[in-house]
Amino acid sequence: MQHDNESVFNRRRMLVGATAGLAAMAASSMAHAAPDAVASGQHGAGLRVQDLIGKRALVTGASRGIGAGIAVALADRGADVTFTYLQSSDKAAGVVREIQARGRKVLAIRADSADPVAVRRSIDDTVAFLGGIDILVNNVGIARSGPLAQMSFADIDALLNVNARAAALAAQAAIPHLRAGGRIITVGSCLAERVPYPNLTVYSMSKSALLAFTRGLARELGPQAITVNLVQPGPIDTDQNPADGEWAEPNRRLTALGRYGNPADIAAAVTFLASPTAQFITGSAMTVDAGFNA
Repeated sequence: MQHDNESVFNRRRMLVGATAGLAAMAASSMAHAAPDAVASGQHGAGLRVQDLIGKRALVTGASRGIGAGIAVALADRGADVTFTYLQSSDKAAGVVREIQARGRKVLAIRADSADPVAVRRSIDDTVAFLGGIDILVNNVGIARSGPLAQMSFADIDALLNVNARAAALAAQAAIPHLRAGGRIITVGSCLAERVPYPNLTVYSMSKSALLAFTRGLARELGPQAITVNLVQPGPIDTDQNPADGEWAEPNRRLTALGRYGNPADIAAAVTFLASPTAQFITGSAMTVDAGFNA
């Protein structure tokens, strides 16, 4: 019995030692997983992690709403940022001030995303101003609704050009400048996969195209260690879809959480996909919709 007890004791001691060793290895691995990450100041209830220091980002359509939230969040994580806008010059100036207050470089570029020349120029301007590009966020989008039988050619053209074609053209122009670790992140809509109301046919078609765009481009750029992902927002409280607007209550009822989100919810998903932590995620669609599509 004495021999058996000693054997059990020795086995337990070895197990404790091995567990401690594994814990030490895990802690060391976590400490070295993101060597560029720096904890700096307070952000909400915790430390603000600046894991995008040295990264250069372009966010399209970012003078307000979701785009503005993404641009500021990227700067918060340490990235230098350019962004496009079309008409909201006062709001664009406000976003510039917010990013400058975080000590980051920033440039607002006036560009019409329906114009192929302007889309390509926004990439050129970003590379000239920041010295390159590491993160492209295709956020720009417009909304038009109505029965397909009555929708004008101009509205169909605008939806397809801005919501789908602009993402492809921006990526096409950015790819020659992206290095290993580069990111292409597109903001689509949960309505790409579920159409719960009539009169959204063309809008949903323009957003569903981004699913194929993301998956196909992820295959093309994977060998270069460039990731391509899609974020699909649900009801988000913005100027285009206010939480107290005409469609707010029907939208709210379709969510599992029973509420609208805010731009920070989408910015959190985008900054995660832009970070080193998401290096093994590509060709994916992340739906951030309070359970709208559940």
